[in-house]
Amino acid sequence: MPPIKPIHRRAAKAVLSRLNRLSTARLLLVGYVSYMALGFALLSLPFAQAVPVAPLDNLFIATSAVSTTGLVTVDPGTSYTFAGEIVILALFQVGGLGYMTLSSFFVLALRHRLSRGRQRTVRAAFDLPDEISVPGFLRAVVVFTLLVETAGAAALYLLFAEAGRPDALWSAIFHAVSAFCTAGFSLNANGLEDYVANPGVNAVVAVLSLLGAIGFIVVSDTWRTLTRQERRLGETSRTILLVTLAIISTAFLTIMLTDETLAALPIADRALGAFFQAMSASTTVGFNTMSIGTLGMGTIVVLMVLMIVGASPAGTGGGLKTTTFAVLWGIVAAVLGRRDEVFVVGREVPLRTVRSAAAAMVFYGGVLLAGLLVLAHSEGGPSFEALLFEAISALGTVGLSLGITGDLSSVGKVVIVVLMAAGRLGILTFGLALALPNSQSSSARRRLLADAEPPLD
Repeated sequence: MPPIKPIHRRAAKAVLSRLNRLSTARLLLVGYVSYMALGFALLSLPFAQAVPVAPLDNLFIATSAVSTTGLVTVDPGTSYTFAGEIVILALFQVGGLGYMTLSSFFVLALRHRLSRGRQRTVRAAFDLPDEISVPGFLRAVVVFTLLVETAGAAALYLLFAEAGRPDALWSAIFHAVSAFCTAGFSLNANGLEDYVANPGVNAVVAVLSLLGAIGFIVVSDTWRTLTRQERRLGETSRTILLVTLAIISTAFLTIMLTDETLAALPIADRALGAFFQAMSASTTVGFNTMSIGTLGMGTIVVLMVLMIVGASPAGTGGGLKTTTFAVLWGIVAAVLGRRDEVFVVGREVPLRTVRSAAAAMVFYGGVLLAGLLVLAHSEGGPSFEALLFEAISALGTVGLSLGITGDLSSVGKVVIVVLMAAGRLGILTFGLALALPNSQSSSARRRLLADAEPPLD
């Protein structure tokens, strides 16, 4: 009988060999699904549950956390113990940074180098331009994340303590990490509705969410500009900042001036409420300071558009991405202007990027339609707009809801789980992971994955 250790060693080598043969897109899919499965297993253990939670609900929460969505079928603050809440926080921390980031960071710390395959996967996961060093980027991401989350937690602790919250410290840590990772998970059953008129809490959560959503490319680019390593921000960073500012400003003014529910509030609270909901949908953080179901239908439409566009490449948010939206807008401008070239921020966009943006929009629509068709057949109670809002929120990894998540059928919950997973992976990467044959050459796979969400630079 052969010894046990060599058998285990051969099995491990076989698994690693199999993983190395996977395309980068499929490797990313396997990684995220593995974390979701691990989260499901941990949340299913008795030590994590304050009350009995159904297995499908545990899977839903684990997927929502890893995908940094924030949709919940049970209240995390009352359904899970402190240990369970720590598991949930760890899941959306890993999901927000990207499953390859922490492991690659530790490998880099121990070995002082990364393999080509790992660098390729990290670059694909964050849509990094070729000029950005992967090792340097990873160090910057981890350090920046820890600094921002620590500062955010300290600020929220002071605000929560002043508001008389008994668990101010843990709540501050949980909500700070959730905000920066654009996860939208809250320990409160009503989200942040108790703080609708608290400018401090609104401001801290908004800053954390925006820093996470604009992406680590912008942060890295800004740092290099401030330290005079670069003369100016790159095209991708400038596009991200301009589009984010334009979208949030337009949505904020539209909601503030047209929503009937907000019209009943004092002007300061009205402006704060309108800004926060617009920011929440655009960054895909999914926090709410007002019950979304009480807002007007016009506001609901605005929020759906914001959730479709989503956050930015190399950030913690989901959606089509602001750069993709900018390219699509450039395509429309080119057609109307009868030009063959597409321009964004005054520069011509490569054909590969144009093709990628168009494919992303079409594939996004196809996945959304497929999910909505199943939901329409499986869910008899909710209205069509509620189902559409839920599906868009899941695919954009946002977490806002019209209040139907907990009432979904088992089939409906499975559909939302799939949409959340697809949204976290990236809509075109998800398609490539399902469609690419393993027999295709590695160079061809890299080219196709690079077309998924290429930066503008």
